[in-house]
Amino acid sequence: MNLTVPQLLRDRALTDPDGVALIVHGSVPLTYGQWHERSTALANSLVARGVTRGDRVGLVFGGADWVDYAVAFCGVLTSGAVAVPLSDRLSTADLRFMLENCRATGVIHAGGLTVPEIGWSATVAGLHAETSYETADPTPPEPGDLTVSGSERSTDSGFGGSTAESERHVSFRFGDLGDVESAHLKDPEPGDLAQILYTSGTTGRPKGVSATHANLAYGCGAKRRPFAHSTHLVHAFPIGTNAGQTMLINALDAHPAVVTLPRFTPSRFAALIESYRAGTVFLVPAMAIELMKAGVGERHDLSDVLLLGSAAAPLPSAVAQALTKAFPNATITNYYTSTEAAPAQTIMMFDPDRPGSVGRPVAGGRVRIATAEGEPLAAGETGEVWMRSPAAPRAYYGDPESGTFRNGWVRMGDLGRIDAEGYLYLVDRESDVVKSGAYKVSTIHVEEAVYQHPAVIEAAAFGVPHPVLGTVVSVALVTRVPLAPEELRLFLMDRLASYELPAHVVTVDTLPRNDGGKVDKRALRRATENA
Repeated sequence: MNLTVPQLLRDRALTDPDGVALIVHGSVPLTYGQWHERSTALANSLVARGVTRGDRVGLVFGGADWVDYAVAFCGVLTSGAVAVPLSDRLSTADLRFMLENCRATGVIHAGGLTVPEIGWSATVAGLHAETSYETADPTPPEPGDLTVSGSERSTDSGFGGSTAESERHVSFRFGDLGDVESAHLKDPEPGDLAQILYTSGTTGRPKGVSATHANLAYGCGAKRRPFAHSTHLVHAFPIGTNAGQTMLINALDAHPAVVTLPRFTPSRFAALIESYRAGTVFLVPAMAIELMKAGVGERHDLSDVLLLGSAAAPLPSAVAQALTKAFPNATITNYYTSTEAAPAQTIMMFDPDRPGSVGRPVAGGRVRIATAEGEPLAAGETGEVWMRSPAAPRAYYGDPESGTFRNGWVRMGDLGRIDAEGYLYLVDRESDVVKSGAYKVSTIHVEEAVYQHPAVIEAAAFGVPHPVLGTVVSVALVTRVPLAPEELRLFLMDRLASYELPAHVVTVDTLPRNDGGKVDKRALRRATENA
């Protein structure tokens, strides 16, 4: 069954108009009926502005703006245009590069942001004000009749009270869903381009990954909705990331209301989980590490969580083990995919007997280990990781013939192996393998060993130049207590081969990360070279 994103929203609004789809702490919840009505109104404004089918529209929003962002995203797609999600944390130079790269015709953004002058620009409130759906009636509507286009940015430090600064803009009163349908809007087709999402650029210049409606909506619309064990799903993924986009689709299709917060801190995130008695939680390893460092399991009741999913990067075994104590009833699950490969993924429920595995493919997806030319390798052999999804494949915008995408398969850029039972183990990012003398060293393997030291909170291994060996291993650490390099090397003697032992050890306050939560090893190398 091929669907489009506007169809998903329309169907949900018709069957459950008063159901809560999305909650941002400190803001008015968004129902499915409101989401559909506001998105349709915004789509009409875009068409009136001259936006046509296939035009690219940039969406620049931050963590406090998820409600406006959700309306803008679906509004752009309802107009037949293509959404380009972008984080408000990007530099002006990066924003300009991405908007020019995809030839955006305009930008929708959160109020108060400065965006590059690419075509027209507008806020969600401004676009709504251009439609015939605006009401000048100042009389407060009845509960359920009011939609707020802005977000309330909370300045409180907890969840018991709020000194929220209201950023409500324009209110709208809507009637029957049919009242906002427009003859000017023509439903997109499943094969139409829906989204261009830019990669994090950890290994080079960001690339725009294009996805059709059929790709984004794959697997959606079933009678049994995902995460049926939960009434609330909590996450803290940023806008402009593949993980964040997955949560947006969950808000459209999954059973629970999707809850997030303007800015992640361990205490706020844990309090949010406890307050909503969330049954499902999604995070990235960096957030998991911060939660464990803050000891949230000792101060918050997290026992309602039955599924805790980690995405964006492999979850170190030591961190997964710690999560089982903080979330006593949760199944700790690691999801492995990429912006290019989604919705293909492997899933691994934490198993101490399989440390380091990222699991097996699910939902009709496939994974294989192959050479750079795509020739499959036998079980146990190390090679490139390739993934395939039963959904319509993605592509690089403007570069559909890229070598990353081949005959429905996606080269993940990782090296790995598959055991006899089909479990995938990552060896390293191809670009991160340290070639030291005659040996190739997996930084993932080094990091797993380093994480076992009780003083280590976070660790990142990477290669640095060496006059004789070419490259040697360096490790950057965040520690609970001071840890001398000699003490760490002694600890690792029985856990790593001699050529895997770190030649350099540096302690830092924090590890540099991109917006997706991945460690920026290029930044670590530069810092080491300049030290």
